Amino acid sequence: MRYFFLLSTLFLFFACDNDTVQPMKEVGDDAVIWTGAITTFTKAADADPSAEANQDRITDDVWITRGNNGGQIYNAKDENSANKTNSPAGTLWAVGSVNDIENLTFEKFRAAVGSPKSVVGKDLVLFLEKEEVYLSVKFTSWNAQKSGGFAYERSTEN
Repeated sequence: MRYFFLLSTLFLFFACDNDTVQPMKEVGDDAVIWTGAITTFTKAADADPSAEANQDRITDDVWITRGNNGGQIYNAKDENSANKTNSPAGTLWAVGSVNDIENLTFEKFRAAVGSPKSVVGKDLVLFLEKEEVYLSVKFTSWNAQKSGGFAYERSTEN
């Protein structure tokens, strides 16, 4: 019976699709959480997403923008356009607050927020995978037209 249980557990572990839900690593005392001043980023409708002014260059590796084809946000540092399943590359997201970070489950953007146009007003936590940094994000607008406009507020480095 133990052998069957062990094999069943291993099968479930390896059979699960880990591309959709990626639980966050345990947050320890050394977690870097940006709680500095709030900054606002806005990309105007029809603005060139490849221009630096239209990318929120959060770090050297994460440059958030949105294409003018009505898609979701993506990381212009590593991507030329959004991928519904995986964009923005190098990031994971959770609905909630950094004050409750130990209880959040982090996923790719669309999996975490559902339809991107419904993201406005939600409190989110963004995890920058390479830097292992957490920050607060709240979208304030999302242009539903195919013009790529959006805006959000986010915390900065302490």
